[in-house]
Amino acid sequence: MARLLGLIFSALLALSACAAPPEPQIGPDGKPLPKVYRIRGGQTAEIQYRMLDSVNALRQAAGRPPVQLNSRLNAAAATHSRDMSIQNRPWHFGSDGSSPIDRVNRVGYEGSLVGENISETYETELETLAAWMDKPSTRDVILSPQAKDMGFSWLQENNGKIWWTLVMGG
Repeated sequence: MARLLGLIFSALLALSACAAPPEPQIGPDGKPLPKVYRIRGGQTAEIQYRMLDSVNALRQAAGRPPVQLNSRLNAAAATHSRDMSIQNRPWHFGSDGSSPIDRVNRVGYEGSLVGENISETYETELETLAAWMDKPSTRDVILSPQAKDMGFSWLQENNGKIWWTLVMGG
């Protein structure tokens, strides 16, 4: 009897694996609706190093030297992501009027600011990087020959919206 139940259970598992995946929900524009990308606690280093590896792969393909993750630039990026969420708008100025240069100086970064990329989205960090690479001004920040250091951080709101900030320093 136990053997028969085991066979039936195995057959049900096999059949359930053959089920068609659910159809994507389609928005009014005819495109699939985005899925909310949820960042779990404890994923900070994983996401930052995945972004660093991806940026360095793009830089290598463009003949640029690699950059390294910098904790001070990470702090500047985190501060700005949080501030953009509070202001509910993606822009390069802080609620106190601070510029990217001000934020880099505040965290004690000894190099100079190369540039800052920002985004307000529900997409992953790699989808955001791809969007930045599609726009000349943000691509130039990522591929700048002067860049030696990178900071990357975000803030995710309860509704799933993510405020991404990438800072390049040299």
